Amino acid sequence: MSEVFEGYERQYCELSANLSRKCTAAGALDGEQKKQKLSEVKTGLEDAESLIRKMDLEARSLQPNVKAVLLAKLREYKSDLNNLKSEVKRIASGNLNPAARDQLLESGMADALMLHGVDDNIGKSKKVLTAMTRRMNRNKWIIGAVIAALIVAIVLILYFKLK
Repeated sequence: MSEVFEGYERQYCELSANLSRKCTAAGALDGEQKKQKLSEVKTGLEDAESLIRKMDLEARSLQPNVKAVLLAKLREYKSDLNNLKSEVKRIASGNLNPAARDQLLESGMADALMLHGVDDNIGKSKKVLTAMTRRMNRNKWIIGAVIAALIVAIVLILYFKLK
């Protein structure tokens, strides 16, 4: 194996373990300390992504028999990094105040109770559209009848003029 790849691998393993500890610690914190710890973790995640890119480039530059083994390891590291990212997202979403969340949900339910008026409005709009469609169809028939009468009048005029 490549010594360069092994160096990147050691750095990544240390960084990953450190990020896991920080995630665990951030989950126990609250407020500003939690935000600061999450900021540190996000910076660490960017560093880890950079290391993975470097390992990827190094692995692709090696012979095919070694390359396959290293790319398999790299897939595991990428999976590990994605798990860390999802953990950070989960911890960050835990920042929401449960009382504020409940209040928002309760106000949404109050709006849902007032949405019965929307159903009434939909019914009224359907009636209006149906009436408009009937008038439109009636106007089409009237225009068709007027055109037919004009054609009959033109034919009669031509008949009497030519006769």
